Amino acid sequence: MHNTRKINDDVFWIGANDKRLALFESAFPIPSGVSYNSYLVLDEKTVLLDCIDKSASEVFFENLNYLLQGRKLDYVVISHVEPDHCATLGELVLRFPEVKIIGNAKTFPMIQQFFDFDVDSRAVVVKDGDEICTGRHKFIFYTAAMVHWPEVMLTYDTTDKYLYTADAFGSFGTLNGNIFADEVDFDRDFLDEARRYYTNIVGKYGLQVQAALKKASCLEISALLPLHGPIWRRDIGSIIDKYQKWSAYTPEEDGVLIAYASVYGNTENAANILATKLAEAGVKKIAMFDVSVSHPSFILSQAFRFSHLVFASTTYNSKIFVTMEALLNDIAAHNLQNRTVAFIENGSWAAQSGRLMKEILSPLKNTVFLENAVSLKSSVKDKNLAEIENLAKAVIESLPKCDVPIARENKVDPGAFFKITYGLFVLTSAKNCKGGGCIINTVMQITDTPKRIAVAVNKSNFTHDLIAESGIFNISVLTVDSSFDVFKRFGFQSGRDADKFAGFEDACEKSENGLYYITRNANAFFSAEVIAAADYGTHTLFVAQVSEAAVLSNAASLSYQYYFDHIKPKPASAPRAEGKKTYACKICGYIEQTDGDLPDDYTCPLCKHPKSDMELQG
Repeated sequence: MHNTRKINDDVFWIGANDKRLALFESAFPIPSGVSYNSYLVLDEKTVLLDCIDKSASEVFFENLNYLLQGRKLDYVVISHVEPDHCATLGELVLRFPEVKIIGNAKTFPMIQQFFDFDVDSRAVVVKDGDEICTGRHKFIFYTAAMVHWPEVMLTYDTTDKYLYTADAFGSFGTLNGNIFADEVDFDRDFLDEARRYYTNIVGKYGLQVQAALKKASCLEISALLPLHGPIWRRDIGSIIDKYQKWSAYTPEEDGVLIAYASVYGNTENAANILATKLAEAGVKKIAMFDVSVSHPSFILSQAFRFSHLVFASTTYNSKIFVTMEALLNDIAAHNLQNRTVAFIENGSWAAQSGRLMKEILSPLKNTVFLENAVSLKSSVKDKNLAEIENLAKAVIESLPKCDVPIARENKVDPGAFFKITYGLFVLTSAKNCKGGGCIINTVMQITDTPKRIAVAVNKSNFTHDLIAESGIFNISVLTVDSSFDVFKRFGFQSGRDADKFAGFEDACEKSENGLYYITRNANAFFSAEVIAAADYGTHTLFVAQVSEAAVLSNAASLSYQYYFDHIKPKPASAPRAEGKKTYACKICGYIEQTDGDLPDDYTCPLCKHPKSDMELQG
């Protein structure tokens, strides 16, 4: 029996779950199973985005046939030829012999390596930036080589603003009815498995992932649809922020991973004493693993998570204990960088595992090795306690000291920054209890760490003066469901003469800096403190540090074009007086009739925009 889930009116999830598979890629334990995601778009042309693993082919084809209702399948997009997404392609071609296969130049040679059917007659070869229109939908394709195979491709639907991401943003774990990340407790149920999936499957290719993220950053994205794990349609910035950190090999958290290999418990004892010393000193984030018990994929994931790594191993056959050696080689193979590392070695007659462990990790970039190594002979003695205490002190001293309180840092939701477009915003500020706000069209993020934005503000606006005096402001990102009343309130009257928030209190709130921000018809807000200002004639460019940010809704951000097409009133039809010219304001729709041309210093009496925004009618 079919089992599908509707994503929107013409896009459907038709994937499957596998709870019986023990090892993903015959290598990685998946105690919670894995999902195989496939998506069907029912447009004028039907489009299947990827197949699934052969183990779930029966329900996959039932799902596909149920939704097609006898229609032919026009296209299948192959984002990734790996068999867990492509194994059913051969049967798909047998069932739908007229289907065209969309892929890039690297896709089709790989398909021919796995299958014997006639590929060339069905191939639609696309390159970076190519488009295919299927009716309501227009798809743009972007190569994402080595994320994590050479042929990987991202597909962007310009209509729904969906990005189909192949293996990027995927996760181990099945989708138990809830296919969306916002339908589950993602941090509790999926974050560890999403990190383990990324680090083990894609982690080696950080530079390539960064390149793919750069391409995605230019797109307005309303949902991320991966081939494994939940679909992201809200708080998208949170998972993108994780990927930014993981792919840049930036520690996700300041904390300590302790991994140990112990035959008779003595090396384990030293590791436990170190953990206790760290905890007594106030280190809260400590993860410990026995490498003989825990699969290396779990430990590698935590190595990507934490800033400090401690490896403790007995010497075994004059080398490193076998499971520790396997782990360290795995970490080195995945190109981990930017970590602080320490070692504890043990040996009953020739302890040398510390030196050998360091040799494996020495090639890793930007790795700091603490000199306070601990060397045991069989078991922990009094003199070793001092060594362990010194190692704990060295670890603590090297942990970053954050200048910004953690509570404040957590109030900046990275997802808010992905709401910024070339659109329209309400800018608010205040000084000495006098508040104001205006409509602006220039807001940009200029750095990620620390998070800073820039706004350009016309000097004629009262809000400009408030910002210049107070040094603080809020930004509200307007959405496509905004009414024209918002623009009349904040754009067509001056805060010098009117209280723009009077009677508007139910549509706004105050942030921690004491300023209003808009909650109705806004999808995100930012609080910021000015750190620099530059004079550009008519405007001042304020550069500011973001102190607070939050996503308010999933509504699409409002673009200037959408405002002109759907929100701004159409020019009123006024009888044309004989001999007069009729002008309409592009911003507010105001009609002006004159005997001749408008003077150069003309400003619209309603919205105060200049002559350049007045259009001659007829």
